[in-house]
Amino acid sequence: MPDRYPVAEMLARGREFFELVDGRRSVRAFSPEPVPRECIEIAVRAANTAPSGAHQQPWKFVLVGDQETKKRIKEAAEIEERQNYEGGRLPAEWREALAPLETGSDKGYLEVAPWLVVCFAEKYGVAPDGSKRKHYYVNESVGIACGLFITALHTMHLCTLTHTPNPMAFLTEICGRPANERPYILFPVGYPAPDVEVPDLARKPLAQALIHLDEPT
Repeated sequence: MPDRYPVAEMLARGREFFELVDGRRSVRAFSPEPVPRECIEIAVRAANTAPSGAHQQPWKFVLVGDQETKKRIKEAAEIEERQNYEGGRLPAEWREALAPLETGSDKGYLEVAPWLVVCFAEKYGVAPDGSKRKHYYVNESVGIACGLFITALHTMHLCTLTHTPNPMAFLTEICGRPANERPYILFPVGYPAPDVEVPDLARKPLAQALIHLDEPT
């Protein structure tokens, strides 16, 4: 049975957790300083606790630390991003929305961060006899797992970024993944660079995020 706490402790734990995650920011400038592999393993263990459709856990996390492989991923990602930013693949409305973040096609941080973690979503399972096994609520399940992965990294004071170059098929080839998996998110992971700056963003206030339809009776 799940633990149950007195109301005062519930609220204290909730406020403490909010203060922790409210300090999270996406980072695009990393230090090359090594990060213990076990930190990534702990974060993936946390991701593995996510609920999933029919408990099928349709995710795979691929850990990349080899410098040559990171370089290949960076170069392939920049080819796609140049098409997005300089080649006109992104519509004007999307480019306008991205402007405050000052993002561009340069993804040099993919070589600098000590680890790259690629999350793949399993479109379907494969039985021992090679037959396909339907998976349910794949996007929802993998999204929740990635959220827990990000939170676990932040709890350890590590930084990351949800990088989703589009299209991402190059990650399937570079990481040697099978046809039933598709790239979902590419995470650079590490310490922030000493001179890192992040956008000064305001998060949506509670009054806009939570709608009260009724109070419990």
